[in-house]
Amino acid sequence: MEPAAMDRIAARLSGVEGLYFPSSFLSPSASSSSPPSTRRRGAELRALLARDTPLFLERYGAALSADELAAFDTLSPNYEVDWHLRRLRAAAAGTPPPAARVRNRRRAYLDRLVREGDYFSEEAMREREPYLHHEYLGKFQDPLGRAMARPGERWSETLMRRAEEAVIVEKIRGEQIRRGVDPSEWVGGGPEEAMEEQEEEEEEEEEEEEEEITKENGTQADKPSATEVVPNGAAPMDSNSGGGSTAGAFKQTLSSEEMEDQLEQFTYVMQQKFLLGEDTEHMDYSQIDNDEMLDDHWSREANYDAEEKYFEED
Repeated sequence: MEPAAMDRIAARLSGVEGLYFPSSFLSPSASSSSPPSTRRRGAELRALLARDTPLFLERYGAALSADELAAFDTLSPNYEVDWHLRRLRAAAAGTPPPAARVRNRRRAYLDRLVREGDYFSEEAMREREPYLHHEYLGKFQDPLGRAMARPGERWSETLMRRAEEAVIVEKIRGEQIRRGVDPSEWVGGGPEEAMEEQEEEEEEEEEEEEEEITKENGTQADKPSATEVVPNGAAPMDSNSGGGSTAGAFKQTLSSEEMEDQLEQFTYVMQQKFLLGEDTEHMDYSQIDNDEMLDDHWSREANYDAEEKYFEED
């Protein structure tokens, strides 16, 4: 590298405010209370550039212009210098990181999601991919369990959850129609069963709303309960029986061990979709792919693997 170019770079950077310098250099000397002068800063930069070019690029490369970086090309046969030059130019051009680094960063972020959140819980994955969940798990689960009121849940919360469930079911059914699935296999039954189920749900909601109003007025409505005998000698019908729809006729077909295996397969598929960048609706991949802090995860993994190998060989 030309000495004149080194002088120019050191002189310009010496006047840049906020530039990093070691604390020992910035500390005022015993004979002076003023900070280092621009001339002294330039001399320090010039000395570091001549002594350790890779370290200079690591510290100050981001502050260099394209022309100033070009002055380092004569040193590019040096592996460290070449690596820093490629990194700095890629960052300046907005070039995404190499594919392997992107993959590792997404894997590190995935591990964080698994450890610290519920992004890969069954319910969260079902909300993101209703049809896929149905194929792996939903068609083997009792749909009535999702519509039942839960302990300690307010009626308004139950209604909200049922409304959200209806949206998910509609998405699954829409995908089944798009794929040409036989109507008899539609979630919630075919068109006729779906309409009957909707009417029954509306009637049930009206009855429960009336009961809530009656309770608020401190009286009991004079009407048959959900389990009283109905006209014509018919057997009593429980409101949780599903009204004879296909949902009420559900029968478990897989063991708990098989269901656990299905959940593992579904989770694996969802994690692969995340790693492949298919969760753009829910994730900002640009932040993940360019987050250098995620590289620390793989540095720790590499150190751990090296230690394991050392003790195995020992």
